[in-house]
Amino acid sequence: MEINDLTPAERRVWEAFPRGASVDFRTPDADTEAAEWGPERTVRASVLRALLLTAPQEEGETAALKVAGARITGVLSLMYATIGHVVRLSHCRFEEAPKLHGAQLRQLNLRQSVLPGLASGNVRIDGILRLTDCRVHGPVRLDGAQISRALFLDGARLSAQDDAQPVLQLNQAAIGDDLWAPKLRVRGEVRMNGIHVAGSVNLEDADLSAHAGTALSAETLSVGTDVRARCLRADGRLELRGARIPGRLDLLHARLSNPGGTALRASSCAIRELWLRDGDRIEGVLNLRRAQIDLLTLAPEMLPDEVFLSGLTYTMLTPNEPAERRLPMLDRDGGGYLPSGYEQLSAAYRRIGDDNAARLVQLAKQRRHRATLAWYARIWGHVQDATVGYGFRPLRAAGWLLSLLAVGSIAYGVHPPHPLKASEAPPFNAVFYTLDLLLPVIDFGQERAFSPTDWYQGLSYVLIITGWILATTIVTGVTRTVSRQ
Repeated sequence: MEINDLTPAERRVWEAFPRGASVDFRTPDADTEAAEWGPERTVRASVLRALLLTAPQEEGETAALKVAGARITGVLSLMYATIGHVVRLSHCRFEEAPKLHGAQLRQLNLRQSVLPGLASGNVRIDGILRLTDCRVHGPVRLDGAQISRALFLDGARLSAQDDAQPVLQLNQAAIGDDLWAPKLRVRGEVRMNGIHVAGSVNLEDADLSAHAGTALSAETLSVGTDVRARCLRADGRLELRGARIPGRLDLLHARLSNPGGTALRASSCAIRELWLRDGDRIEGVLNLRRAQIDLLTLAPEMLPDEVFLSGLTYTMLTPNEPAERRLPMLDRDGGGYLPSGYEQLSAAYRRIGDDNAARLVQLAKQRRHRATLAWYARIWGHVQDATVGYGFRPLRAAGWLLSLLAVGSIAYGVHPPHPLKASEAPPFNAVFYTLDLLLPVIDFGQERAFSPTDWYQGLSYVLIITGWILATTIVTGVTRTVSRQ
């Protein structure tokens, strides 16, 4: 390109480039609509391309493209080009989407610019990529991008006309530092499957809306530290299947909504800490199948009507809530009766020393299991529940023993049984005779010496059978308590 072909605005940019000087076309009273920006602030994309690829250097100076407030016409195409200069095009308005596919740049800053899209698949940036406060009205393609430092999307507004395509695509991208996107606003799908972020992902106060579609797809996401998403608002599915998060997934104060579908899927994930509390009730399904979590912070009031927890393992569960508030979570499991869920919850209570809560969970497990049995087995289950609480209510068993002891003592006290051998029988004692019948391991010599008749003999059989059952229940309960200690 001949320098004589340049407009005055383009000449300012051309002359500033070799020295790395900034050119600012902004005026305090200028309207923000690009259509009203005249030739005094219009720069052709072809001029910028020629600068970056062919412009001479000045000795002792560091060349850089630093332009603010320009209207850029045409397509800025740097496909497969190698650019060794800093590129900063802030507060600019692009008429066409830049094409940076396969390019290698030192640094790219598009802060507060307005673009109809950005095609930058497989781009390599040796510094940072800054899209802070940008407004993009078309798809942003950064799949396969390699960014050695950070990607900034804080305050950006992204939308697209075609709902069938992702608005922001970062599949298989590699970011050497943080993905910084607080207050990001997206209307459409964000897709970052297989992305690797060496630092953290910040989505605090972000607003992702896909109108009951997938708001964020981050399958097999891998981060170095945390995913911070406090106050996140997601209208659509959050897909985190297979993610690896060695720090925390922070969803405090989040609002997750996808009625009729899955609101959050974090199945097969490995997460050190998952925080789900202090937010609105989740609208949609919560799927944590096969996830491995060290610390699960889950507020019962955030749980939706349906959850999937099969294969979920966790070490600690906070906040410390009564078992009665945690058990509905297991009742809502769409996978049906899963003993492992009750075992996990019971183990979590035992780790903090709350044995009573652990027993309540085990009792609830037996009751839930009872509902899956045949009718005749359910009858026996109801008997076990009412009498001894499936063995988790040993004091109830002791109460039944005392009641039966009283019944037997009164019955045999009023109608003593006949001695088998009158000359050898000891004096009859109704209390100890009943104890002989009830307690299988104790022998006071009464049962062997006396024999009841008529219905009193039937009563003795009942006392023997119930005594075996109740005594075994008491011993089992005591043994379980001792073994935990």
